[in-house]
Amino acid sequence: MTMNTDNAMSAKILVVDDERSMREFLEILLQKDGYRVTSAEGGREAIDALQREPFDLVITDIRMKPVNGLDVLKQCKAISPTTVVIIISAYASTEMAVAAMREGAYDYLPKPFNLEEMRTVISNALQSREGKDELAVVQEGPLYFGCFIGESPAMRKVYDLIKRVAATSSNVLITGESGTGKELVAKAVHRQSLRRDHPFVVVNCGGVPESLIESELFGYRKGAFTGASANRKGLVEAAQGGTLFLDEIGELSPVLQVKLLRLVQDKSVRMIGGTEDVLVDVRIITATNRDLEKMVIEGDFREDLYYRLNVLPIRIPALRERREDVLLLAQFYLNKFRKQFGKDIRKISSYAMDILNNYDFPGNVRELEHIIERGVAMESSSIILPDSLTLSTHKKHLAEAPSVGWDVLPPEGIDLDRSLADFEKKMLLKALQQTQGVKLKAADLLGISFRSFRYRLIKYGLATEEE
Repeated sequence: MTMNTDNAMSAKILVVDDERSMREFLEILLQKDGYRVTSAEGGREAIDALQREPFDLVITDIRMKPVNGLDVLKQCKAISPTTVVIIISAYASTEMAVAAMREGAYDYLPKPFNLEEMRTVISNALQSREGKDELAVVQEGPLYFGCFIGESPAMRKVYDLIKRVAATSSNVLITGESGTGKELVAKAVHRQSLRRDHPFVVVNCGGVPESLIESELFGYRKGAFTGASANRKGLVEAAQGGTLFLDEIGELSPVLQVKLLRLVQDKSVRMIGGTEDVLVDVRIITATNRDLEKMVIEGDFREDLYYRLNVLPIRIPALRERREDVLLLAQFYLNKFRKQFGKDIRKISSYAMDILNNYDFPGNVRELEHIIERGVAMESSSIILPDSLTLSTHKKHLAEAPSVGWDVLPPEGIDLDRSLADFEKKMLLKALQQTQGVKLKAADLLGISFRSFRYRLIKYGLATEEE
């Protein structure tokens, strides 16, 4: 997101750094982007400037003498509470980030920083000063579609499919990994269809015992079996005029597949213990995370049923296939849970976003939601930091990962966290060895960003903050 030109021209920025080349570089960059810039070569000069005139934004180095960036931050908040402050430093550390965020800094960026990232952080910081809620910004634009957040090409294709599919009455098969939002897609199709004013009935075919699912779907007559004390309509009839969503359709037994085929073909149901067929007008949407084509080949799913259900297919991409949406989704869930927990946490640190952007999310969007929920619950500062992220980071590329050395676990067991940490440390060292110590190449070799690589080196004591 970027500010409009009028806002950029009116924004006043104070740049504070005791390194002349960095001051001049930022001054040229920001003036080129249309901002009005004042620079100060140290903390004292910066505080004097703040006392003389108001600024919308302060960008300050943290390690300066005798007045450092934290002192500038504190004085700025005392003099002008609405001014937003971004901390920059070549000596990044979690402790510094925590201290800066607790004092009210908007973000903490390590040097060298990416220019586009800096521009984005500045733009977002100035927007936050204007009092705009991040969620509202997301919802106002083309990034918000029904229950979905996302602007990636992969999701835009899904949105287009939903619109086209909703205009028909044909059966729909939604496929995708667990946690991608298959039920949300089904609801979106229903809500945009002509059936929107009629019921949307959900049946989890994998969550209902096989002995009960037939009676749940088709209903039963009084006396049909022990405990059937009255007639009861099934969920198919309950969806009359609307949509029947059958989740985890691949879990249906062969017997139930036959009964479902009859419903799909004849649009009729017969209660257990009944003798008459009842016509129903329902649209059937099914979903699965299994490979139904493979199941058909192996004889585990009826071919005729598969083709009748798979009239209009919608495949939902995994989150690792739409990485452009990770930040948007993370911010969405941050807003949700900070309000739920009553915490003033409005930002995810750049380090933390690096980790999220380089994670494969085996649990997809559902896993990201749980990660942010735990992060908000556990974080004590005003920003989500890497230590607050509880990731199953070693699930990434697990099938291709080299063996860690055990064919059989020892009888006494192992310390999994320690063993995985040792493995990660060895991979960092191996990457440095293969690239002759060139950290940028080592980070590329491991498929992570340079900042994430540097964070891990410091975490495992393989580098110091000053290096």
